[in-house]
Amino acid sequence: MLSLTQRLILGCALLAGATVALSVMRPGAGAYWFAGAAVVIALLTAFFVLQPLHRLARDVRRIAEGNLDQRVEWTGRDDFSVIASELSRIAVRLRELRDTEAGRRQMEFQLSDAVLQSIFEPIIVTDSKGHVLKVNQSAAELLGEAATDRMALASTPGGEKILSSIRDAVSMQKAVAAEGEASLLPMRIGQQERSYRLRTTPMRDSEGRLLGAVTTLEDVTTLQDTDRFKSQFIAVASRKLRDPLLRLRRGLYALNQGFGGELRPLQAEIMANASGEAEKLEDLMSDLIEVAELDSGKREFNIERVRPLEMLTEARNRYIDEAVAKQVRIEVMAYADLAPVKADRRALRSIFDNLLTNGLRYTPPEGEILLAAEEVKDFVQFTVRDSGRGIEAERLGRIFDRFNPFSEKSSGLGLALVRRLVESLGGQIAVESRLGHGTTFRFTLPVAVAAEARHPVEVG
Repeated sequence: MLSLTQRLILGCALLAGATVALSVMRPGAGAYWFAGAAVVIALLTAFFVLQPLHRLARDVRRIAEGNLDQRVEWTGRDDFSVIASELSRIAVRLRELRDTEAGRRQMEFQLSDAVLQSIFEPIIVTDSKGHVLKVNQSAAELLGEAATDRMALASTPGGEKILSSIRDAVSMQKAVAAEGEASLLPMRIGQQERSYRLRTTPMRDSEGRLLGAVTTLEDVTTLQDTDRFKSQFIAVASRKLRDPLLRLRRGLYALNQGFGGELRPLQAEIMANASGEAEKLEDLMSDLIEVAELDSGKREFNIERVRPLEMLTEARNRYIDEAVAKQVRIEVMAYADLAPVKADRRALRSIFDNLLTNGLRYTPPEGEILLAAEEVKDFVQFTVRDSGRGIEAERLGRIFDRFNPFSEKSSGLGLALVRRLVESLGGQIAVESRLGHGTTFRFTLPVAVAAEARHPVEVG
């Protein structure tokens, strides 16, 4: 069997011979016969050369389209046979790689699915548009058929909160953990009422592109019951202790004023220390009572329009004497024409009192505390910054939790109260701190929209 090169050489030789014969022959029947023979030789050469090339192109095209079982057939031992052989080897190698990768991905999928199904908490996996891709068994049992359908999920109790949490996490491209009573999803399983807290985390690929989100429903029913019992205990205990504490302070005040006779210097010092500790205990009791009122829903807010500069100035004036005694400067930085905020004056006073008390407690002499406010979109952001010792990084994540003091001097309740008050007024609070570089608290409150004024118009 001739190779493609041999066919091409033979055809060219025949064509050359026919051409020479035509050139030496005189016109006649023989010339026409040789001319016809040359045409036939040219056509046969083109056919036997181009047909294998067409077959080679067809086989290569099938491999390129993904048919890795296709083989390139070629007879002969020329360069084209080498090309065909190598293309067949490439196809075999690609198929092996595809099968190996598919098997690996299948194993990874089965493993990830097994891990997802083994998690006790309900989990919902969605794409970047909020469409449900996967749910584990717990989520399927909790949400039923709605777990796999976005429209059905929106109509279930708590479904809109789940979708809203997913939208927030996808739009902000960061984890969203809803906090507070408003974030709890009450769900009924059989005869039992359960409470779940949402946490949504966006998913990204190795290059950081957003793929979707994973939403976890944490069962906090037991924690909620424990927290409710703790709040009830705090409320009862604080009220029972308030009257004895009041009588104790009155007794200490009477002795300090000399109603029980003149005190010696050592006795006066002991009484002054006792009075100071009693005052701290009263502040703690006030915080306990206020936290209990917030938890029970008995705390009523008198919402009104409040000027930011007015509240900052009042806060500074309340603590200026203490600051002067400690050689600490308190500066106020805010424009007088800042938009007013919607707030409760008593709540704002508690917020600034707790933040300023902490600032003065940890700011050394010759230090400074800054009180500032600025307008940010539909909110006013307040800042309380001190030049104190700062807070350890490992404590920052729990600084607003109850009974988690960030130092030995702190009760761990004041900042928990601050967060509850800020959130109850429709704002958010955050903290930034480094050891040796002071601490900055920032919280926002919504801007008070001016009420529409209607004036009578005279006609005529």
